[in-house]
Amino acid sequence: MTVRIATWNINSVTARLPKLLEWLESAKPDVLCLQELKCTTEAFPAEAIGELGYQSAAHGTGRWNGVAVLSRIGLDDVVRDLPGQPGYLAEDAMLPVIEPRAVAATCGPVRVWSVYVPNGREVDHAHYRYKLEWLAALRDAVREDTAGDRPFAVLGDYNIAPADEDVFDIAAFEGLTHVTAPERAALTALQEIGLQDVVPRPLKYDRPYTYWDYRQLAFPKNRGMRIDLTYANKPFADAVSDSYVDREARKGKGTSDHAPVVVDLDL
Repeated sequence: MTVRIATWNINSVTARLPKLLEWLESAKPDVLCLQELKCTTEAFPAEAIGELGYQSAAHGTGRWNGVAVLSRIGLDDVVRDLPGQPGYLAEDAMLPVIEPRAVAATCGPVRVWSVYVPNGREVDHAHYRYKLEWLAALRDAVREDTAGDRPFAVLGDYNIAPADEDVFDIAAFEGLTHVTAPERAALTALQEIGLQDVVPRPLKYDRPYTYWDYRQLAFPKNRGMRIDLTYANKPFADAVSDSYVDREARKGKGTSDHAPVVVDLDL
């Protein structure tokens, strides 16, 4: 059987709902991992998505986070939040907050996590330390699924460019997050437990960027980054028949600043 799995930072599912529904009908993914919902779980448009044949497991609080898994091949064993997931202690807060950044589900023959890794903000910021702690918790949370025989992947917005070639100009990122050695070491730690980076092919240009800032004509100038990633275990990676960045979905007005990444499996 062929299974199409995708991941997309939608940057507000409410604002992009028409774009999302249009893309679901045209691309026809069997499973879609969404990030940055910017809506509560209760406000997630499950009914509209359900009319296209998708079940959904959403997890959001209505602020800047939120994740979901959509599936038309089954949706079982849903888990919200990573086991042992750290919270973020903001400067004006009394207690750390567990943010809705991870949701898992078994979809037919495949198990997936949809993750929205913390941004990190600045290297000397508390949010950067939180990002590294969160990535360590992710590694621990997925270790068991990684080692199994079932195809398994962690898809989402990692807010990390794995290599210098995954940003338009590495010199422009000197001293900034997303490219630092500790962040990339967290990706290496995922590889050490048996996950591998499924690198998509670009539909245009020579690098499969997945994110372009809204400002300074970044998209038409292709000043992008590859930060939306698929880290898969061997059964998943061995089944990959194609993977690509759907750059067309980034075009036009009212789009997300990220493009969907599609992975086709032959199982």
